[in-house]
Amino acid sequence: MSLRLRLLLAVGAVALTALAIADVVTYQELRSFLTNRIDQSLEQSHMPIEGALGSGPRPRGLLPSSGGNPPTGQSGPGPTPSTTPPSTATSSSAATTPASASPPSCAGFSGLSGNLLHELQPGTFIEVRGSSNTVLCKSTLAEFGSDDTAGPKLPGHITGFVANADNEETAYFTAPGLDSDDGQYRMRASVLHGGPYTGGQLVVGVPLGSTVSTLDRLVGVELAVTGAALAAALLMGWWLVRVSFRPLRAIEDTAEAIARGELAERVPGDEARTEVGRLARALNVMLGRIERAFAQRDATEEELRVSEGRMRQFVADASHELRTPLAAVSAYAELFEQGAATRADDLERVMHGIGNETARMGRLVEDLLLLARLDEGRPLEREEVELVGVAAEAMKTATTVGPQWPVRLVARQPVEIVGDRMRIRQVLDNLLANVRTHCPEGTPTVITVGQEGAEAVIRVEDQGPGLGPDDRARVFERFFRADPSRSRRHGGAGLGLSIVASIARAHGGTVSAASPTGGGTVFTLRLPVSGAPGIADPAGPADIGAFTADS
Repeated sequence: MSLRLRLLLAVGAVALTALAIADVVTYQELRSFLTNRIDQSLEQSHMPIEGALGSGPRPRGLLPSSGGNPPTGQSGPGPTPSTTPPSTATSSSAATTPASASPPSCAGFSGLSGNLLHELQPGTFIEVRGSSNTVLCKSTLAEFGSDDTAGPKLPGHITGFVANADNEETAYFTAPGLDSDDGQYRMRASVLHGGPYTGGQLVVGVPLGSTVSTLDRLVGVELAVTGAALAAALLMGWWLVRVSFRPLRAIEDTAEAIARGELAERVPGDEARTEVGRLARALNVMLGRIERAFAQRDATEEELRVSEGRMRQFVADASHELRTPLAAVSAYAELFEQGAATRADDLERVMHGIGNETARMGRLVEDLLLLARLDEGRPLEREEVELVGVAAEAMKTATTVGPQWPVRLVARQPVEIVGDRMRIRQVLDNLLANVRTHCPEGTPTVITVGQEGAEAVIRVEDQGPGLGPDDRARVFERFFRADPSRSRRHGGAGLGLSIVASIARAHGGTVSAASPTGGGTVFTLRLPVSGAPGIADPAGPADIGAFTADS
């Protein structure tokens, strides 16, 4: 069973319970009210009847006389039944009652009541019982338009008398009609005191037809109103449940979208200050974390794929680079075995070739080990390094090694960083070696050292042929050469610039390559300075030194 249906059933059950309680209370209150009104009317009706019978109400505080015999079976505070013989009671009554006030016969009572019955409610039933509980007279006032004078079916002995405020013993009860179609009667029985009927009982009753009809109509109205109210409550409850569950439907739609892979979806309504709003906020926080986790996983997988591709390319390139000197060493060894050892010229050529190839393999292995250490994040030396002095040393070495490529150093002021002096020097040596490898003789090179904000900037600019757009994008890749033939005519294994990039990253800096419109190539190295930003010299940059082939 769905939650919507359970809530709707709960609303219906609560509404039905409340309506049923209201209906029962209303019915009971109205029945009690109508019964009390009938009892009051009976209380008013018996007084003139008793007056007509010559037995008025007993004065307050006066007990019934010993000569009066209440009906057999009477209970309550009234007198106990008398066992005096009827003759004695008759003589006693005759002694205190005039002859004209003797109990009349039924016919006489009918004649007596003829002047009285027209003042009573139609259908009123009157019965007089003697002290021995025998019915002396009774009469029924026919209702309008009816000749039916059937009365109620009374018990042989009426009990349950209770003294009222006037010390009069009365009993109220409901009796059925003589016929099954007569309905019910509301009866009032009282003990007579004084007059010819002392010790007897006066029973007065009225039919409850109108009261029962009113209550039946009330039941019908209550059933109709209850049904309509229950239907309205269910309809309103269905509407409220539907409106209240609309945010949950949005949550369900969002969950389905996320299950389809749309991780950017979010639950609406998270700004509402309700239970559903708090649920939406919690779900959105969870969805954000899940999305970040998936994005991180995808990025990690992509990095692993890229790293795996790099590793495969790295292994392939390293194998390719090592294969050539190993083949050369193997060839020289084979030449030595074929008799070069007995010929001085061949022996010298073989040993010189083996030495060159071995040195080449050693440099390649050292470069690979350096890259491996940098990739592992091994800490470098941390000391104060003054970049202008390091650049000057690199310039002197480059001029000594390749005097055909003039180098000039330009700096405005000393610039210090915290890093590894040897690795910074290696960066400059590799950049200058790249100029000698790829630029023709006579190409000038300028090294500029300065500071821009919190960064130390070293630029190595040459006037060579420059780099194409594709070469600039891949120039710092390992084993990359601009020469597609991968010949050795232009230098090493293609690890120099990749080492430059790795050292720059290890120092928290960057390196980039650019080719100005006028030609040439500019390599820019940016490293964080060790102190506050320097103050620029208003006089402009100063030429620290220029070394050419003639120096």
